[in-house]
Amino acid sequence: MQVLKKIIAYPLAIIYYLFFGMGLLFFHAIQWLGNNIFGYHGHKKAVDFMYWGLIKTTHILGTRYKATFESELPKDKPLIFVANHQSLYDINALALYVKTHHPKFVSKKELGKGIPSVSYNLTHGGSALIDRKDGKQAIIELKKLGQYIQKHNYSAVIFAEGTRSKTGKPKPFKRNGLRVLYKYAPDAYLVPVTVNNSFKMTPNGKSFPLGVGVKIEFIFHKAIAAKGNDFEALIDQVEKTVKDAIVY
Repeated sequence: MQVLKKIIAYPLAIIYYLFFGMGLLFFHAIQWLGNNIFGYHGHKKAVDFMYWGLIKTTHILGTRYKATFESELPKDKPLIFVANHQSLYDINALALYVKTHHPKFVSKKELGKGIPSVSYNLTHGGSALIDRKDGKQAIIELKKLGQYIQKHNYSAVIFAEGTRSKTGKPKPFKRNGLRVLYKYAPDAYLVPVTVNNSFKMTPNGKSFPLGVGVKIEFIFHKAIAAKGNDFEALIDQVEKTVKDAIVY
């Protein structure tokens, strides 16, 4: 079976990338129309459609998805989803599962240019594009994001390791970004999110060929109120919760 998967991985990856590329172009146009004709909510519906469509393209590879919610997410409250990061395939499904909470991403600024659909969403959808080499700029962007989700009861998604784990083995959480969000979204609830098996989509960190028949799983753990909790103790708890449920 493993040999067969390796053989079919090459043609399936080519087909997948063809549909993925066309999808990015198509959804870029849909986003532009939604944003320019209907404003924020038009753009939001287009982005949700994009997440759904790009997930469907991964079915070409036999990719499956599963989400488990340990409890109901708080309503009418800002949320901060704190997740481990294993591949780019974490993003679309996670966002679609929590679409009613208007997720905004903390992302590196390089993704804000030149990528159809992705760059448009990041630059027009309220996400924070940070320069990892410029701490001051990063703090300003994170502050704006914190204030934004606090005002509108939206959510932020932050991959707290700061970079992807190519093997699934978690890395230490970087806390500075979380500290800024914690400060400027005081009513927020932190939601630990564990991602499993996404790294298998890019075996050995390579984007070709891709993994076939991968089942990506998300565990949305119980939300924890930021208010009334010491920051360091809170992040210790969140980090432990995320990592204790990782399978690698």
